[in-house]
Amino acid sequence: MTLDRAELVIFDCDGVLVDSERIYCRVDRAVFARLGAEFSEEEMADLFVGSSKKQLTALVEERAGRRLQDGWELPFQHLYDEALDAELTAVDGVTEVLDALDLPFCLASNGGHTSIRRNLTRAGLLGRFEGRVFSAHDVAHGKPAPDLFLHAARAMGVPPERCAVVEDSAYGVQAARAAGMRVFGYAGGLTRAERLAGPGTHLFTHMRELPALLAVAPGAGA
Repeated sequence: MTLDRAELVIFDCDGVLVDSERIYCRVDRAVFARLGAEFSEEEMADLFVGSSKKQLTALVEERAGRRLQDGWELPFQHLYDEALDAELTAVDGVTEVLDALDLPFCLASNGGHTSIRRNLTRAGLLGRFEGRVFSAHDVAHGKPAPDLFLHAARAMGVPPERCAVVEDSAYGVQAARAAGMRVFGYAGGLTRAERLAGPGTHLFTHMRELPALLAVAPGAGA
């Protein structure tokens, strides 16, 4: 049986609002290789999409067989900035979705506030989320822990069971389920659909499907 209609939509950022994951994975793969950590394209999608910096660093250290110094990523930041400045756009259809939604919405991302704002600005979406941006830096544990989504729900004044989360990563889907929220797994990005599928999760492949799906959503835990 379907639960009552959601009262808040929580969007992930990278891969859901901004089409950044392909850019990140391409640049990441080249950077990691310089650090002595080789990954296949499939591994990049499975291991790194939606990961936190802590998770990412641990994976690279394990593959490279050595510890990385604090700030190891700083010498490479210009590579990301150049690629994002040149290529980043909003995910196809997401602007129309945001304009069509008749529900409150916010953003909850494992990224830092600075990078979130930069990417939203690059994609022309920042104005739609001012004052409603939540970062893993705001909580003790980022995704796949539920902390970030629960924090966003509290800040927006909506019970977790009344929240719908839109995610494109296995880490994010896991976090939303743990938070007791309904999950919409966007399978139009890099993450394979089977890695998003599971209890309480409705899969879809194009953002323009989302407004109609929100009206008839599977209940959390269904």
